[in-house]
Amino acid sequence: MSADSVSSSLLVLQKVLDSMPPVRAMQLRLEGYDNGQLQLTAPLAANVNDKGNAFGGSLASAMTLSGWALVTLRLRLAGHDAEVYVADSQLRYRAPVYGDLHAQAEVAPDSNWDTFLNTFVQRGKARIGVVAVQPGTDGKAAAELSGRFVAFAKG
Repeated sequence: MSADSVSSSLLVLQKVLDSMPPVRAMQLRLEGYDNGQLQLTAPLAANVNDKGNAFGGSLASAMTLSGWALVTLRLRLAGHDAEVYVADSQLRYRAPVYGDLHAQAEVAPDSNWDTFLNTFVQRGKARIGVVAVQPGTDGKAAAELSGRFVAFAKG
């Protein structure tokens, strides 16, 4: 997968995110994809709660959307056009976030991209586990999401 194909795919995905009014209001930005990890950011000012830290719903949305973008990106880079949905997820909030949101998503340790893509090709649908984190202080996560995402072939 070339850097150009990743960059152009991220631009397309950013346009999709920007087309959704709630996501646009959060000012989410796809920052990059490197070493299997997708990075997404959003300014605290657009996602602040009454306590002056990140709104829990914004953290949940950013981590969920980073997972959605990761799965969608991997499918597009493999030449597949698919609809991707979150099937289920579990969230843990560990510490308040007083800065910008920085969701980081990657495939779950018990999942495999090759298996996912092969299943998608064979069946026209597949699911994969994803983990996403909001970094906190001292190298610890402030919030974590583990979830399953499902992809269906279009058409």
